[in-house]
Amino acid sequence: MSDNNQTGILPMNNTITINGVEYAPVQPRPASTRAVVVVDRGWIFAGDVKRENGRIHLSRAVWVFKWESIGFAKLVETQKGDLRPIADVDMPEDAEIFCVPVHDGWGLK
Repeated sequence: MSDNNQTGILPMNNTITINGVEYAPVQPRPASTRAVVVVDRGWIFAGDVKRENGRIHLSRAVWVFKWESIGFAKLVETQKGDLRPIADVDMPEDAEIFCVPVHDGWGLK
């Protein structure tokens, strides 16, 4: 610790050198707003999620029509269920059971 750093905390650098190679932090990718949304009564949708005024709005929406032959986890991983494009979906936020964030093009062909 240098004499002029009285806090005991080392200063942050934007790079680090290991074995003579300089590394810099990777810039995080902007977060996608797309998610698979499971709602009451067994409905499953995917879309670009916007939440406001107690509502959930899905644009570029798809309806997950069938997925039971592969299971939910494989559906999210592989997009191999029976996915059907539909119009935008709007629902009350209380209808949501849970949602799983996915990549920006999930379910789109």
